[in-house]
Amino acid sequence: MSPKMKWYDYLAINSYWLGINTTSAVMTPVLLPYLVLLFMPPEQKNTSLATVRVIGLSVAMLIQPLAGMLSDRNTSRWGRRRPYIMGGALFNVLFLGIIGASTLFVDSSMDGFFGSTLGIPTAFFVLILGYVLLQVSSNFAQGAVQGLIPDLVPDNQRGRASGVKAVLELLPAFLVVFIGPLVDSGKIWLTLAIIMIGFLVTMLTTVLFVHEEPLQEKPKTSMREPALRMVALTVIFVLVSQLAVFAVKSAGTLLSGKGASLGVQVALVGLAGLFAMAGSIFVGVYFGARVGIGQEAREQRPFILWVVNRLLFLSSVGSIQGFAQYYMSDVLQLENAATMTTTLLAVVALFLMPAAIFGGTLADKIGRKRLIEVAGLVAALGTFILLFARNIPLVMISGCIIGLGAGLFMATNWALGTDLAPKKDAGRYLGISNLAGAGAGIVGTGIGGPMADFFNALQPGLGYIIIFAIYGGLFVISTLVIHRIKVPEFHAAEG
Repeated sequence: MSPKMKWYDYLAINSYWLGINTTSAVMTPVLLPYLVLLFMPPEQKNTSLATVRVIGLSVAMLIQPLAGMLSDRNTSRWGRRRPYIMGGALFNVLFLGIIGASTLFVDSSMDGFFGSTLGIPTAFFVLILGYVLLQVSSNFAQGAVQGLIPDLVPDNQRGRASGVKAVLELLPAFLVVFIGPLVDSGKIWLTLAIIMIGFLVTMLTTVLFVHEEPLQEKPKTSMREPALRMVALTVIFVLVSQLAVFAVKSAGTLLSGKGASLGVQVALVGLAGLFAMAGSIFVGVYFGARVGIGQEAREQRPFILWVVNRLLFLSSVGSIQGFAQYYMSDVLQLENAATMTTTLLAVVALFLMPAAIFGGTLADKIGRKRLIEVAGLVAALGTFILLFARNIPLVMISGCIIGLGAGLFMATNWALGTDLAPKKDAGRYLGISNLAGAGAGIVGTGIGGPMADFFNALQPGLGYIIIFAIYGGLFVISTLVIHRIKVPEFHAAEG
């Protein structure tokens, strides 16, 4: 019988997730939308936000699995994972400073200094640069930290460990409720300083209190082939998703040019958007994972389907979160949109956290699949309610239902992934799962942003309703996909 881990072991192993997710909880729904709107014309804000995220997340998609593979082979006396976590955190602080420096160019961003060569305002260029570099350093650490649970936690305790991980991923939703007013008042440097401190504290907790056994001998197999596969995987997925963006834009332009009615454009371009998002996920993941995994892919169909399910779900929940501030401002006409966005996230977290704790423990007893299926349907219900929300109370109700589904998903889905990933290559396989992490933003925001601007130009606020309806559809499809996964024999009783 495996020795039972203590509660503080679970916290130490997962502590750096708090730093990572404090950053994403601030950056994705609050800080990036604020800065993009500060630097770019309002009618282009959704497309501009999509541009920043797609570029940064494309880099993340490549870096994270490479970092996972490097940490799998690391023979440092400090262990395989911790040196990468420490280095990544230190560089994160530096690159967050570059993002802050973008605000120094606000007054000069319209003078055409960069516009004559790059066609974008100076401030927006610096923002993209800082965000891309942050994705490099942050994902270098994240690729390593993903290996800690498979490395150190016995199989029969991974549900609890994943539940703690989910709680630390969700806890920032409460913390950032204090960030919204800072952003609304323009205190960007103070906001960034809070993120920097979070990285440093959680990194030190991991480095000092997690005990790894050093790898005695570096694997003799070359990294060249798998590294090239990661590059090809990233190129394939980004290319597929951007072709989908082009197809949706072309459909919208064609229908608009032919004078199609608003109802026809909503129906046809909306369906095109749904097929584009779902199709790019299936095609991108299947071809990308086959390239990334290699000949083993035929034996890893359950793992590939798990990545598809994860990407469908995260594309939806992450994109709803990412566009929430603009929805608050444009549809609900709120002046303090950043503050209300963080308040919404905190209320949602009241349902997320209990669901994550309950889901992680329950998953160890009755099975991952059933809970993940329920999570997709619950999140879809909450999203469809959001389509009719025109006031804060109904938005809060919708968000709490989505939060309930997301909490169950986050705890149980990751536990299933650690079951399906081969233990000896856990860093590489779970790094490949970053198709779902980074790919979620590339698909959901990358396609949704231009669609939102297209429909908002036809009727103010309509764009958010269309893309939210698509995200609800993706939740439903994610449930259908997880149902087709065959779990390993030792979990066969889980359904």
